[in-house]
This record gives sequence, structure tokens and C-alpha cells, in this order.
Amino acid sequence: MTAASPYLRPESPSRHLWVPVAVGLVGFAVACGFALALGELDALYVTLSLITCIAVFYDFRIGAVLLVLMLPIAGSTLFPRTLMGLTGLNPLNLLLAGTLASYVLRGRLQRAGSFLPKPLLWLYVVPIVVGGLLGARHVDDIAFTFFESETLTFTGAIGYLRDMLFKPLLIPAAALLVGAAVARSQKPERFLVPIALSVWIIAAVQIGFVIAAGTHPAMLAATSARDFFDAMGLHANDLGRLYAIAYGLLLFAWWESSRPGLKLLLFATMGVLTLALVLTFSRAAFLGFLLISALFVMWKFNLRTLALALFGVATAAVLAPGYLYRRITVGFDSGNLDEVSAGRIEGIWEPLAPEVWNSPLWGEGLGSTMWSYPMQVGAMLPVTHPHNAYLEGLLDMGLIGLVLLLAYYLHVWKGLRSLASNAYLSPEMRGLFQGACAGLLCFAVTGMAGSSLRPETEAVYLWMAIGMMYGMLARRPEA
Repeated sequence: MTAASPYLRPESPSRHLWVPVAVGLVGFAVACGFALALGELDALYVTLSLITCIAVFYDFRIGAVLLVLMLPIAGSTLFPRTLMGLTGLNPLNLLLAGTLASYVLRGRLQRAGSFLPKPLLWLYVVPIVVGGLLGARHVDDIAFTFFESETLTFTGAIGYLRDMLFKPLLIPAAALLVGAAVARSQKPERFLVPIALSVWIIAAVQIGFVIAAGTHPAMLAATSARDFFDAMGLHANDLGRLYAIAYGLLLFAWWESSRPGLKLLLFATMGVLTLALVLTFSRAAFLGFLLISALFVMWKFNLRTLALALFGVATAAVLAPGYLYRRITVGFDSGNLDEVSAGRIEGIWEPLAPEVWNSPLWGEGLGSTMWSYPMQVGAMLPVTHPHNAYLEGLLDMGLIGLVLLLAYYLHVWKGLRSLASNAYLSPEMRGLFQGACAGLLCFAVTGMAGSSLRPETEAVYLWMAIGMMYGMLARRPEA
């Protein structure tokens, strides 16, 4: 196997760096004037964003680190969706645009294939784009209940494409920029630090939200409290899956690392992460957490890992409250699979199953559940997606789209596995990619009860690992 180069030449300053800096300073002055005129909080966000963009223009890797910190929290209501009344103008989009512009201005985008890998383009992006174009024709057919409840923020085809197509694809774009930064870093394992810090940020927001609400954890465990975190802009199941995948990355990297400081940071982060994951009371997240832990014991099996696993099980058995067990075993005593699935079988999957035959090859477009026949006649639960990633793929993109997306994830699996056993990588990076493999399996299993094969906030840590995978592969000298 061709070795990955352990050291890369540092980024050389551009002779024309003054141009974007000057533009940034002019924009900063304009924003300050705007702030004085409006006197609103939006002006602060714009000013801070422009200051950040100036730093990003100096080195796009600064933007990549900030993207790692911001992506997990970007879906929350604490993050502004619009600035100055302009839809789509928000700190994340400004940072993403600035980082990409800096990357291009530094001469890194020499050819399309160097930034956008062909498997990602043809197996993943193209099917999603086709699904978006197909779905844009059905905006007027969406069940009125979603507009009445203000679940959707669009009313026309342009807004549909913005929210259903372009906005989710920003996640892979950000991941590729992170990968480009990794490719230019002498010690890519340092990216574990911002990944850990991003977990602290989202966990602090969630735990603080629970404390501020004065809600007892026993109340969060109730079935009726599944929408408690919706006020944050994130569903409990989405938060849980987000933490589960992050747990996989951190766990394996922690085990492989021999650096005391980093090891302590990762261990403390996993502790906070576990607490935050438990507070979601998401059974899919619990399953993913247990699956990743089991894979860790299997792949790293020795007396130490076995003892660690037994200690973890014993601690959980002693400390876990009764309402946690009741949440995990919801519906078990009834013997009814529909109750175990929280109504998914009879309320969602069975009514939607015949819809697959309406367009079995290429589907009916992204979000087709919202205008399906059982949704329009009230024969199913009022949900925007079918709570099954694979059924969603069939409905929205047909058999062709589903196969292409699964082929892409198979490509990702092979790439992650090759790096997870690459002896030329640092132990921390090998551990991260081993954890990404476990996270991908967690993503595939928990997708049976929710999530999506398309990019969603709950999978941002998986996408970070995918971007870093492409970055490490780009470090290889050509044969």
C-alpha cells in the first residue's frame, strides 16, 4: 500500500492575499454602519461573521475548524436562520462560503475531481438532485396540515429546493472542506480536539435547556415527551443518533491514543456525551451506543477491553434509574410489535408501502411522504418522513436512487476500513477511522427506525469522518 506522507509543506502566503483582506475590511466597515443604523442583534452576527471571514481568507483551515465546531449546533434554534431579513444569510452559510472562497483563491481547486470525488458526485449528489427536481413539481400537493402547523418554512418550488435539496447538501460540502484542511495539515489528529469541543458545545446547550426548563429526567422518559427538544430545533432521536456516532469516533481514538492530554479530553468528552445521550431517551440512540460498544469489545478484544465492558455494564446496572429501563422496554409487555415501534408499523410503514409502486424505479421526489395518498386522506400519522431511511429512499428516489446511495456508503465503508488499518497513520487517526466504521454500522442499523440516507444534522460526525477520509487519501503521493 502506498504510504501517506507524514509531513506536508506548510501553506505559503499568497502574494494577492491583500485583495480578499481589503474586500473583507470594506465589508466589515459596511456591516458596522449597518449595525449602527439598525441596532439589532443581527448586526452583531454579521460583524462577527465578517471578522471570521477575514481570518479564513488568511488560511482556509481556520474556517474548516470553525465548521467542525458549528455543524452540530447549526440545526438548533439558537443559531440564526436569517440575518438582516435575508433568507439563507446566516453565520454557517457565510463561513462555508468564505472558507470555500479562500480555498479557491489559494489555488487549491485545480480541477473539479480534486475537491469533489467522483463517487460522491455520481453515486450520491446526482441521485439526490434528481429527486429534488422531481419533488419540486409536487409542492402544491403537500398535505395542508404541514402548512397549517407551520412545520414547513416554504410554500413554493424555490423554497422547497432550498430546504429539501440545497441546504442538506451543505453538510457534504463542509465535510469536503474539512477533508481539504486535513490534507494540508502536518498533524491531522489535531482535528480530534475541535470534534471533542463541538460535542461539549451541543451537549452544554442540551443539558442547559433541560436545567432551564426545570424538567425531571423521569418526565423526559415518557412517550409523550418525544417532542421536548423540538423547541431547540432538534428532535430527541436526532440528538441521540448524533451523540451515538460521535461516541464511536471518540471511543476508538481514545483507546488508540497514547497522549495523556488528548486521552483525558476524549474521556471527559465521552462522559458528558453519555449523559447527554441518556437525556434524549432515544431507544435508537441506546441501540447505537450498545452496538458501537459491542463492536469495540469485538474488534479490540483482550482482557482490558473485556474488563472495561464488564465495568461499564455493572455501573449502568447500579446507577440506571427505573424510568430508563421502562423507556427502553416500551411495548415489550404487550407483545405488540406496533407498540414497540411507537406506532411506526401500523401508523406509517403499512399505509406507505403501496406508494412504492407509484414510481418504483426513480421515486416521486424528496419528501414524497408529505403528498402521499394516505397522508392526504388522513390514513397515517402526520409525519414529514417515513421514519425508515430505506423506505424513504425507495419512496423518494426509487430503486435506482436507493441502490446508488447504498453503493456510495459501501464505497465509504471500504475507504474507512483501508485507513483504519493503515500502519502509516498515527494511532489516533487509525482509531478515528475505526470508530467511523462502527459509526457507519450504527447509522445503517438505526436507519431502520428513522434518520435518512441523505445528509442530515444527526449524521454530521459521520460526514466529518468521510471528509477526513478523503483528506487522508489525498495525502497519498501518486504512484
